[in-house]
Amino acid sequence: MPPLSELPPALDSNGQEPPRMVVEPPGPMSRALAAKLAAVECPAFDARRDARAVESGADHAPIVYASARGSNVIDADGNRYVDLAAGFGALLLGHSPKRVARAVEAQMDRTWLALGDVYSADVKIALCERLAKLFPEPGARVMLGLSGADAVTAAMKTATLATGRPGVVAFYGGYHGLSYGPLAACGLNEGFRAPFAAQLGTRVEFLPYPTNEAQVDSVRRQLGAAVDRGGIGCVLVEPVLGRGGCVVPPAGFMGMLREACDAAAALLVADEIWTGLGRSGAMLASADAGVVPDLVCLGKGLGGGFPISACIGRGRAFAAWGAHGGTAIHTATHFGAPLACAAAMATLDAIASEKLPLRAKEVGDRWVDALCDQLRDKRIVAVRGRGLMIGVELEGGAARALAVSRALLARGYIVLTGGTRGDVLTLTPPLNIDEPLLGRFASTLGECL
Repeated sequence: MPPLSELPPALDSNGQEPPRMVVEPPGPMSRALAAKLAAVECPAFDARRDARAVESGADHAPIVYASARGSNVIDADGNRYVDLAAGFGALLLGHSPKRVARAVEAQMDRTWLALGDVYSADVKIALCERLAKLFPEPGARVMLGLSGADAVTAAMKTATLATGRPGVVAFYGGYHGLSYGPLAACGLNEGFRAPFAAQLGTRVEFLPYPTNEAQVDSVRRQLGAAVDRGGIGCVLVEPVLGRGGCVVPPAGFMGMLREACDAAAALLVADEIWTGLGRSGAMLASADAGVVPDLVCLGKGLGGGFPISACIGRGRAFAAWGAHGGTAIHTATHFGAPLACAAAMATLDAIASEKLPLRAKEVGDRWVDALCDQLRDKRIVAVRGRGLMIGVELEGGAARALAVSRALLARGYIVLTGGTRGDVLTLTPPLNIDEPLLGRFASTLGECL
């Protein structure tokens, strides 16, 4: 790695500045650092970049982050970007939020690691109490993890214990993580599952994710048939598809799933790893739809950038864990680590005090209007989403989306592509991003298209 003196200095602004490009990205420093990484990292990621370059006709060599604050990222060559990916949607408060930093710094003087589920730290207890209160019913229980996939794994295990049935109904386009439990239920890309199918051993039935009322009726019938075949213990669903392209289902979809699960004595599991904690314009998108799931999975933004997740749910669903006399547990060394718990407490405080769910809804609605205005006659299929999780689906497939994402990078905007066909620009900025930056992006995207 180059000496620190050769890298750009840390940001000294509030992190809400427009792009400033010094060299065309990726610049020489980013390329040199990326080459060092490629020599030692698993080759999967470079192989993916090579494939995307062939598909799009654009260079997909990576930039390397050097510092970041708020909505801004500085790369190793000194370019300043507006970050509209925000850690795959996880940086709800932006990069390096001071409130979280202060909480972690204070916790560092107390304890870094307790003894997991044997002897817990006081801050873990406070966080679990706080998370239980987020659930729409009293008496909720909590299981902590490190990642969203951990939370989904906990939910799948809980459903099996509670119902005695291991089968899962999931949806095409859904993404629940790539560890082995969630991987079996990953409907985003069959290629994620196929090489490991023989090891998964989980019965999962995939249904289409509906986009209109007629499709909801069709899903109801297909779900009924799956239940009739037997063995279904839970239905696993994102209230709004995240990585699957920011697809908002019809208003009655979640209610239909609740009714179907009640009739089948199965658990409804809401994967709110993308949608929860304000990203979709509500603390919980499922509750905003008038539905109480049996289990809710939170992750991504919960730690303000620190790795922590939670599965929260009805006490009667979690009761099955206690019925095994302690032989069935779900834990790991760093689950509920004090530093991450302190970060999560500070993040929840900021979301509440700054009213970020409401802000995300209001700012997101205006941003969609601005995008629609700027993108007329630009070969756009749709602009959709909820809150500050917005998808811009392009004509021209994945090749065009990838090329546009690189054109935006050259102009100082970090965006990702998503959707089941890879043809959607997925936009998940910090919930506290300055609104003028979003308006500037809308016009820039119009120019790129």
